[in-house]
This record gives sequence, C-alpha cells and structure tokens, in this order.
Amino acid sequence: MTFKKGKPVYIVDTTLRDGEQTAGVVFANNEKVRIAQMLDEIGIDQLEVGIPTMGGDEKETVAKIAKLGLKASIMAWNRAVVKDVQESLECGVDAVAISVSTSDIHIEHKLKKSRQWVLDNMTEAVRFAKKEGVYVSVNAEDASRTDMDFLIEFAKCAKQAGADRLRFCDTVGFLDPFKTYDMVKAIKEAVDIDIEMHTHNDFGMATANALAGMKAGAKFIGVTVNGLGERAGNAALEEVVMALKHVYKIDLGIDTTRFREISEYVALASGRQLPAWKAIVGTNVFAHESGIHVDGALKNPHTYEIFNPDEVGLERQIVIGKHSGTAALINKFKEYGRVLTEEEANQLLPHVRKLAIQLKRPLFDKELMYLYEDVIKNREKAI
Repeated sequence: MTFKKGKPVYIVDTTLRDGEQTAGVVFANNEKVRIAQMLDEIGIDQLEVGIPTMGGDEKETVAKIAKLGLKASIMAWNRAVVKDVQESLECGVDAVAISVSTSDIHIEHKLKKSRQWVLDNMTEAVRFAKKEGVYVSVNAEDASRTDMDFLIEFAKCAKQAGADRLRFCDTVGFLDPFKTYDMVKAIKEAVDIDIEMHTHNDFGMATANALAGMKAGAKFIGVTVNGLGERAGNAALEEVVMALKHVYKIDLGIDTTRFREISEYVALASGRQLPAWKAIVGTNVFAHESGIHVDGALKNPHTYEIFNPDEVGLERQIVIGKHSGTAALINKFKEYGRVLTEEEANQLLPHVRKLAIQLKRPLFDKELMYLYEDVIKNREKAI
C-alpha cells in the first residue's frame, strides 16, 4: 500500500491494539468494527487493529475489518516470527507491524537472547512479509532505552530487509521531548527510513514526545483515542491532531468535529470514564466559572479558548458557582429569556456564592432560579 503523497504527517491509530492492551479493557467484536469505521470516517491514515496470532475472535475481527473496504490502511501486529506474519496475511491486511525488543535490558531479561538474534529474526520476518507485498513497519520495542549504535544498526538492517518504516517505541514513557528530538534526529541522519513515533505517557509526556519526534523528522505518529493504552497510556489522538493543527499550523484534514463523539464511544466501550478535565475533549475545556474568565470569554471567546468548541464537538458552558461574577449571572439569565439588571446581579451574587460553598459545587439552573425568586422577587414583594 502507499500513503497519500504530500502530507507532512500521517496518523497511525492503535486504539484497537495497544489501546485494548490496557489492563482490564476488552472490546466486543462489534465495538472493534465500529471504532475502526468511525476512525476511518474521520480520515485516519492507518489503523492497527489487532494481533491475529491470538486466533479466535481476535483473528476473525481483524479479518472482518480488513474486508470492510475502508480507506485507511489496515495493519496487524506481530512478533518477529514468520508464523505470526502468516496469520496476519491470512486476514487480508495490507500492512504488518513486526515488533521486537532492541534494548539490552529487554534482550537479556525478557528475550534471553542476543543482539544478533534480534537482527536475524527481524530480518527474516521482514523479508517474508515483503515477498507477500505488504507494507512493513518494524517496531523497535524499548527504543528509548536502546544503545544508539545498536538502534542505528537495527534501523539499517530493517531498511536493507525491505521495511517501509521504523517504529520508534518509547515503551515505558522514559523520554523527555529534548532527548526524543536528539535520538530521532540521529536515526534520520544515519538511515534513510521513515520513522513512526510510538510514545507512552508514564511521565505525562507522550504527546509532547510524539511531537518532538515529528519535529526531528518522523513522518508518522502513533496514537490512541483518549490516550488509552498500557499503564499510563499512549499519545492521545485528539491531542496530537489538535496540537498539529493549532500549535504547528499543520491541518491534516481530519474531521475533528467528531472527536467528542468518538471519545465518548471509546470511553464507554473500554469501561474507562472520560474525565471532565481531559485535554481537548473534556467538558471542562470550554466550561468557565471564574468571574474574570467569564467576562473575557463573553467579550471574545479567544481570550480564554485557543480554539472553538464546535471544532471538537463540544459546546461552551458558563458555570454559575463560587467564583462567578455579575457578567456570568446576567448572561445566564439571558439564556432563560430574562433580563437581570446590574443591580439585581449584585444583590444575587453573594447568595449564589454562599449556596455554592454549602453545596460544594456549581448551581443547577433550577437552583439558580429558586434563589432568584427568594432573593429578588420576594424582596420586590416586600417593598
């Protein structure tokens, strides 16, 4: 398969592989198919959809997704074992990821093999896959803790065997953006091969590291919806795409208006709650309570919002609570079709703050109206 030429960055979504490897997460077969369809509809370039060598439902579902005729490339994950690759080819995928550890700690303690064994088995699996005419990504597992000379040797061997790209895996989320940039740049300068960033979030830097790798020359970024994935998760699809669009001015043509919809579906399917404070798609991203913030946002939303809420399928919310000001109250009553004067807002505000403290939360619309009736209307009657 070939990717559309001219794009500065390609997005590889692994929600259905690494995302489902999150401890305790299992997608039903129909959920995996639906997620693949949704991601394809919004314009994701490649979907890593599972591990066929697991057999059973996993292999059947990978095959079903491969037969859907989606626009996205469909990739299956494999160890550096020819039999694994055969299982993937039987599913009809057009791309395979061939993964093997490259760090000495993995080679010695997990594989109990040698560096040469790693090179030999990777080369054999890649050559077999390329003879079958599929796109090949070679995954350097734990690349971030790999000796740089060996990592470059590994990349050269992958290139010589026919691999289309190298997946640079920060498997344990070990890197910071500066080290990431240096390592990816060194590989690019030594080997003419496309690089994919596959970053984990153990130190909260997965998205930053993915973008740093892109700046150093990587053309592919691996992501998952909501940052789902092993341990602390992966770089989040929604974060990477919106950062590319607004921070780097790289618009990939992905339909971001469906991000909230997809995030909610994956959260439900994975049994993992979508936090209100989640970057990009959390409801709090466009919720304003602080008086100064609300006043600024009402005058010009871009004073406190870096992009419009409808870009990701959300709506702006003005929350009335302890930190609210008169501008928020007046605006909220406009939503109710009522005109609240400045004087009335000043009378009502202390009562709003007191009740919010008592309840330890913002006020619901009905509570605010009851308070208005008690404070303003009753006072008018008394007069």
